[in-house]
Amino acid sequence: MSNYKDKYQVVIVGAGTAGVSVAARLKGDFPDKEWDIAIIDPSTKHFYQPLWTLVGAGVFPKEESAREQKDVIPSGVEWIKQKVSTFEPEANFLTLDNGDKVSYDILVVGAGIQINWGAIKGLPEAMGKDGVCSNYSYDTVEKTWEFLKAMKSGKALFTQPAMPIKCAGAPQKIYYMAEDYFRKQGIRDQVELDFNLAGPGIFGVPKYKAALEKVLERKDLKPSYEHNLIEIDGEKKIAIFDHKGTRVEKEYDFIHVVPPMSSPDFIAKSPLANEGGWVDVDKYTTQHTKFKNVFSLGDCSSLPTSRTGAAIRKQAPVTVQNIVSFLDGKSLIAKYDGYASCPLVTGYGTCIIAEFDYDGNPVESFPFDQAQERFSMYMLKVYGLPKLYWHGMLKGKA
Repeated sequence: MSNYKDKYQVVIVGAGTAGVSVAARLKGDFPDKEWDIAIIDPSTKHFYQPLWTLVGAGVFPKEESAREQKDVIPSGVEWIKQKVSTFEPEANFLTLDNGDKVSYDILVVGAGIQINWGAIKGLPEAMGKDGVCSNYSYDTVEKTWEFLKAMKSGKALFTQPAMPIKCAGAPQKIYYMAEDYFRKQGIRDQVELDFNLAGPGIFGVPKYKAALEKVLERKDLKPSYEHNLIEIDGEKKIAIFDHKGTRVEKEYDFIHVVPPMSSPDFIAKSPLANEGGWVDVDKYTTQHTKFKNVFSLGDCSSLPTSRTGAAIRKQAPVTVQNIVSFLDGKSLIAKYDGYASCPLVTGYGTCIIAEFDYDGNPVESFPFDQAQERFSMYMLKVYGLPKLYWHGMLKGKA
């Protein structure tokens, strides 16, 4: 017998950054509304994933990034610990994996992004063994530091797939931190570092691209652009890339892998999805283009911006305000401008804070040039932003 109802005023799919932030704002900003809200998510743990770069670099134990899910879901919000199977937006209900149907007046989809480990041949079998690691999972992130510490010489490869991926800066952050670690250990000359990324440049926003190219030059790093990882031969320790249609094999002693990502399957095959599989929403209002009582934000949405927690921090208040306007029969006047932020850690103690909008214009928060590497911004990344996340964003206060 289920302990949840079959109808809620607001149903939120996903108890990650997006879902919890929206629920907290609905509860906290409109106490007179007495919202009847449910969050659907089977996960019992909640992770602050931006910390995983630092876990992989040995700065924190992985446990620092985790909290119990029950402790972050806002008070008064029903937590349905199930997976969503299908959406029926024409009839305003969804079906859970156990067959139960849950109806809603408003649906908010914030189910994150799907990491496709199996899309790289041989990766699932090789992961966590013989130098193969990834910061993109709580279960694998510790191996990055273990394998970095063990390396005294040889070839260290780093990969980045085609966009979109979550936290697009993370694949290069561990590249910079590994270089700094090897330098501090006095073995930089014995290690060849090779960052293989599917794209044609190190970063998409011109101002920060120029700054990062200076970092690469200073560190004597030469990325391999337009190299997309397609296969790992764990026994032979060979990584196989597609480079403009040509198969390129590279030997490795250490390889940090970022798998390709996509919209979650249950969303991609639903009536909510666009051709790319993402929840099809207006880029300014986060309202669905067809089903007007459906909203989506965060990584699973079609919002054409970087998939970061900082972007959700700006999307959540817009989504909440527009939900209220919709229920009140008013025009949706709250607008999201595409803001995203990426703290680009360039070493132990240095960081560039990239902030930009839909058009690639810098939208910086501090009264100085954020494209400069700074210790203060590293401290913000390491200590300030996690506190803002746990005690601000997830509480609907920041």
